[in-house]
Amino acid sequence: MDKQTEARAAELRETLTRANRLYHEEDAPEIPDAEYDRLFRELVELEEAHPELARPDSPTRRVGSAAAGPLGDVEHRVPMLSLGNAFDADELRAFDARVRKGLGLAEDDEGPRYVAELKIDGLAISLRYEAGRFVLGATRGDGRTGEDVTANLRTIEAIPDELGEPLTLEVRGEVYMPKAEFARINAEREEAGLPLYANPRNSGAGSLRQLDPAVTAARNLSAWFYILLEDDGRAGDTQSAALDRLETLGFPVQPDHQAGLDIEGVIDFAERWREPRHDLPYETDGVVVKVDRIDLQARLGMVSRAPRWAIAYKYPPEQVETVVEDIVPYVGRTGTLTPVAHLRPVLVAGSTVARATLHNLDEVRRKDVRIGDRVVLHKAGDVIPEVVRSIVDARDGSEREFVMPQLCPVCAAVVVQDEGEVRHRCSNPFCPAQVIQGLGHFVSRGGMDIEGAGFVVLDQVLRRELVKGPADFYRLRAEDLVELERFGQKSADNLIAAIDRSRRRPLARILAALGIRHVGEQTAIDLALWIAATWPPGEGEAEADWTRRIAEALAATEAERFEAVPGIGGVVAASIGQFFDGNDTAGLLGELAGVGVVAIPPDVPDAADVGGPFSGKTVVVTGTLESFDRKSAEAAIRGAGGKVARSVSRKTDYLVAGTNAGSKLAKAQELGVAVLDEAAFRALLGESSAGTD
Repeated sequence: MDKQTEARAAELRETLTRANRLYHEEDAPEIPDAEYDRLFRELVELEEAHPELARPDSPTRRVGSAAAGPLGDVEHRVPMLSLGNAFDADELRAFDARVRKGLGLAEDDEGPRYVAELKIDGLAISLRYEAGRFVLGATRGDGRTGEDVTANLRTIEAIPDELGEPLTLEVRGEVYMPKAEFARINAEREEAGLPLYANPRNSGAGSLRQLDPAVTAARNLSAWFYILLEDDGRAGDTQSAALDRLETLGFPVQPDHQAGLDIEGVIDFAERWREPRHDLPYETDGVVVKVDRIDLQARLGMVSRAPRWAIAYKYPPEQVETVVEDIVPYVGRTGTLTPVAHLRPVLVAGSTVARATLHNLDEVRRKDVRIGDRVVLHKAGDVIPEVVRSIVDARDGSEREFVMPQLCPVCAAVVVQDEGEVRHRCSNPFCPAQVIQGLGHFVSRGGMDIEGAGFVVLDQVLRRELVKGPADFYRLRAEDLVELERFGQKSADNLIAAIDRSRRRPLARILAALGIRHVGEQTAIDLALWIAATWPPGEGEAEADWTRRIAEALAATEAERFEAVPGIGGVVAASIGQFFDGNDTAGLLGELAGVGVVAIPPDVPDAADVGGPFSGKTVVVTGTLESFDRKSAEAAIRGAGGKVARSVSRKTDYLVAGTNAGSKLAKAQELGVAVLDEAAFRALLGESSAGTD
């Protein structure tokens, strides 16, 4: 064996070990799955050709990655194995040949029957039930030891808490994030200027491996189950019987599985699902093939990290090449200009893609994407088309760099960039692009939740000048709406009924619906609690009267006073003050109250000290954290007794700094504020959770 081969094996082990850590422990993949599979296969082939290269700690001998972090460890009674991979029909036939050989079957003997199940791209979990009650849940980890995520799993509606029978058993499956939920969360992160999650698998895994179960509960995760370990043998003699038994017990089973297949039937099954899988509401990247009979599985056994009786067929990577024909800035609800690549239309992941967001100017420069470039396009998570990189070698000199315009492309107002921010935005709050999207936000599910008021309806009521601002929705009459295109009396009556239902909403929902800059869902909750504590409803005071009273009070409140709201710093306070004091927005809440919109006051908790390592401390979070998104990090701080602020000042006690921390880190260092890296932050939170056991 030459030195070059030995060095290549060492390089592959290092690369794959790092990739495993990023994928399994930190839920932040650095390389695509297809590239990982290619490198893994290369290492397998090197170790098979040169057995002296095989090491006990090689990634080819391990499953996943070690459990990490403050979550407790769980040792699996039966190891949770990984699967070998096949990438085409011939490799599936080779798997079948190995199975037949392992069972001692001659070429003309009837072969085994297989079960084919769609491969869910999620996080593998194990659940333990005792006397029919769910008592323990864990991640796969390294296959022998996983992380205790019992509390988080209890928040997932698909997982039964009780079985209805006093059974002791273990079930295994995958927790996943539905595509729609993944798209919703990434849309919120993009609007907030946060890095987007790579795919539903890793965002789902990160949501499950949280310290705060409330964060998991807010992510709408789901699960499928496919393995049943039942001590008394009632799981059945076959994998297909085990799936039936799981379903009988109340566990969701992926419905698109098929039993009784020979290997050619398996290949047909995989081909049949190649394109339709993209229409499923969850992500699947292949097909799992298992020998159906349990006794044959036992005879075949396992090798290294994988069973001999099962294999995962992987579909080819969903990446294509195309050309960036133009880069056009789109104006969003808050005025943010987002550069969008207009692409030469190309088929990827089952649909034709002609647009891909480039997020912001910094991202365009980082990836060096130019107009006219040939690029690699990936439809990440079957949801978001993403430009992976430019093909620099294909350039001929005609390519042009994108320049952010100085004037808004919609209304020609000046484009500004606030200090310390990567986003550019239109300075005109009445830019038509902002108006329609702002009204869309107002009527959305996260706002006033007016069902039926979609973009087509908004466009028509704006063009006909039936609606100019939020309060105008509550002045609409059915006779106004029947004149709209594709609207009849029933549609008009339904929309008016939906508008009437929205007249009474929690104060936080109304504040979030107003579209105040920098005020998202959590800040709206904090602001609503502060308002209710500052101007509490009087005894016997009607909600409508209280709504009008707080509208008047907010209009008379100086911006600096909003800094008293927990979690709000100077920038956000100024934005809130400007909204309630602005020439065009000052009377909006009062106008809504005048057309019959009523705010439900929140229940204000006692002011007793919560306790914990951040008790009485003001904490700012900046940069990208590997184990938390911004909202969950702030929720953890509040749960540990702290107050969250958005800007660093002399009042700040701690700055939690992730990667790409930027100007807030520099300011904290300048002011002498204590800086916590993620490890220190998690350690303090760990102390908090340990103290509450």
